[in-house]
Amino acid sequence: MLADPAITSDTQRYMALSREFADIEAIAEKVQQRRKVEHEIQDTTELLASPDCDAELRDMARSDLGELRHRLEALDAEIRVLLTPKDADDDRNVILEVRAGTGGDEAALFAADLFRMYSRYAERKGFKVSVLSTNETGIGGYKEIIAQIAGRGAFALFKFESGVHRVQRIPATETQGRIHTSACTVAVLPEAEEVEVNLKPEDLRIDVYRSSGAGGQHVNTTDSAVRITHLPSGIVVTCQDEKSQHKNKAKAMKVLQARLYDAMQGAADAERAEARKGMVGSGDRSERIRTYNFPQSRITDHRINLTLYRLESVLNGDMDELIEPLIAARQAELLAAHA
Repeated sequence: MLADPAITSDTQRYMALSREFADIEAIAEKVQQRRKVEHEIQDTTELLASPDCDAELRDMARSDLGELRHRLEALDAEIRVLLTPKDADDDRNVILEVRAGTGGDEAALFAADLFRMYSRYAERKGFKVSVLSTNETGIGGYKEIIAQIAGRGAFALFKFESGVHRVQRIPATETQGRIHTSACTVAVLPEAEEVEVNLKPEDLRIDVYRSSGAGGQHVNTTDSAVRITHLPSGIVVTCQDEKSQHKNKAKAMKVLQARLYDAMQGAADAERAEARKGMVGSGDRSERIRTYNFPQSRITDHRINLTLYRLESVLNGDMDELIEPLIAARQAELLAAHA
């Protein structure tokens, strides 16, 4: 089907089939491995039953048989996971939005910490991180930062990060050693393809204005900043990071498409919305999902009651021990639902 010219000329159909093929290919490889192990088990069992099998060979065969059966069980578990219904957006790129919440400058500094954590984790996984928009505080923090994380499977790894992240630490400006509590909001949106979100020119109001804040000589000299308002939904996106108005507009459109796609999916897909209310939380931006306690070097994920005492390494991008249990919890929930 992917080689059919009628399909290759239909961009949306071709992309959908390509994603389906990638999913099928992964399952097919595991099934082929399973068949090979089954044949090896059969051959080993026949060898053990043979009267020509001497004692030394029999001991080796028994050892091999135990290992093969263990491998077969592991492959069965992997295949069950691959066959579990998954989020249709799992393979997509991500639009990551991190915003400072309560806590003023301390929250903005924590927003920078979170973005650095996500960037380093993404790089470890081979993804590309591109900043789309920033609103800096001037002291190394962010009121808001929006970025694209590009790579197959990015959404599957980052989707559980949506929600409120709380930090407990002693700010550098605190003279009496008191612990302050601040918060940041993270939104993780699957990136939409242009063919999936039909943006009509008449639905958009595009304003240009002069950039403000840190940014070099071009700031306040040209109308390079762009603000796009989607009139039907009221969604507003701004971008002023680039010197070029054209580049700012392109980045703003990418963010707008992702937000509209997320809203569209949330409204149209009741099953997906219900799934988000499961074991690992709804992903609602108002939901507190994790606490980062600096004095104790502790991270607690409140959705699955997971606590780790390795805050520094996690903030340096070593997030597997946080992400993998969330994925496992979701898979367990789905397997139970489809048992």
